[in-house]
Amino acid sequence: MPENNNETPIVMKLEQNRMMMNERIGVEQSFDVGFRTLTLLGHEVNFYYVTGLVETPMVVEVMRQLMEMNDIEENVESVFKTIKDEIPHQQVDTTSNLEECITQMLSGLMVIFIDGETEAFIVDVRTYPGRTPEEPDTEKVIRGSRDGYTENIIENTALTRRRIRDERLRHEIMQVGNRSKTDVCISYIKDVADPGLIDLLKEEIQNIDTDGLSMADKTLEEYLVNQGRNPFPLVRYTERPDVVASHLFEGHVVIMTDTSPSMIITPTTYFHHVQHAEEFRQSPPVGTFVRWIRFFGIFASVFLLPLWMLFVMQPDLLPEPLSFIGPNEESSIPIIFQILIADLGLEMLRIAAIHTPTPLSTAMGLIAAVLIGQIAIDVGMFVPEVILYVAVAAIGSYSTPSYELSVANKMARILFVILVALFGTKGLMIGFLAYILLLASTKSLNTPYLWPFLPFNLKAAIQILLRLSMPSLKVRPSIVHPQNNHRQK
Repeated sequence: MPENNNETPIVMKLEQNRMMMNERIGVEQSFDVGFRTLTLLGHEVNFYYVTGLVETPMVVEVMRQLMEMNDIEENVESVFKTIKDEIPHQQVDTTSNLEECITQMLSGLMVIFIDGETEAFIVDVRTYPGRTPEEPDTEKVIRGSRDGYTENIIENTALTRRRIRDERLRHEIMQVGNRSKTDVCISYIKDVADPGLIDLLKEEIQNIDTDGLSMADKTLEEYLVNQGRNPFPLVRYTERPDVVASHLFEGHVVIMTDTSPSMIITPTTYFHHVQHAEEFRQSPPVGTFVRWIRFFGIFASVFLLPLWMLFVMQPDLLPEPLSFIGPNEESSIPIIFQILIADLGLEMLRIAAIHTPTPLSTAMGLIAAVLIGQIAIDVGMFVPEVILYVAVAAIGSYSTPSYELSVANKMARILFVILVALFGTKGLMIGFLAYILLLASTKSLNTPYLWPFLPFNLKAAIQILLRLSMPSLKVRPSIVHPQNNHRQK
């Protein structure tokens, strides 16, 4: 029998169905596959479920309720209809496809076969193991909700529904992966989102041919967008339901992947990655101030070290009031190598912190900052200014809300430093021009990456530079091609 036949029918002989199910899902080999046989109204009935994915009290209640029919029901005309009416659950479906039975059972639902019937019942009794909603570590706010998405796609759609109680909100689910059959949900507001974008995403997802989405949302992203050698993120990730709701209102499409708390927001531009929920939890002036501080941090993370390196190499470029900039001490190691060692060492420290148990991470930070940094300066390996500017650039990297963007900017910074060391002012100009050209030529799902500045849109550009009050935002961004341009409708 072929391993994957999407048209395998359910036959009337229960014994034959049982043999096919046992062969396909390994009832006797896999200890977590539950199987139970009951006799209901004179007919043999088989129950299949995965013990770790179902709510045990609900399974017991379904069986108990059905067993009571033997004492109550008499002269039943249709056993199939009677059992369906007696199943104590709000979500009961029927199918005549054995493949669907197997897929649904392995997704956490319970499948019920009846002897002499060519249809089976599918009862949604699943309960996925996981954590409760909590605030994401990388998207904390001073004021606002503290809930966040989890690894359970059912909970995630509910968190979104809680904020958008619109009958036009759609959650379309499909399965990806020939073996993993991972649940993927496309969320959008029907009369707002661009139908062309929705159809494109559906087509791309349906055309994915792979064993499974081992890395969940990240694997899915690489099938949806052509990343290539471009290090800059082409989709936005978030774990906050309020951020997702805000983007859905604008006309974006959100993709949820089961087993991942990160939602994929499409389409996105460079400036979607530099905004944070905290800006919209404060008053417009405060939000604008915070946003500009973040812009400065991002600029410092990319250009501060290359500019300082250029001034060290060519002090004549500095005006007299800034002549103090530059190393005041001599070192046996060239400045370029000091910068690279310190910058890459800081990145190594960040990577080590991820793999270090929490009780030890503080001690490791003290060792790196106090011992290594200070001793390196005392022995003359580094000049103090190198540590200063590398630290400021690192802080600027951490001020970027998008982790993916901060790493891409770090790579650009290292490239700029090397170009300045090799070619001086020309190297900085070449690097800056290449940086802008790369961003300008990048598109995410046919969306210009530097919109609204390239191509220029004055109203949208003002909304990027300033945090405007919500009542003044009456028009949805044109870049998502919304069906309804006005937010109040």
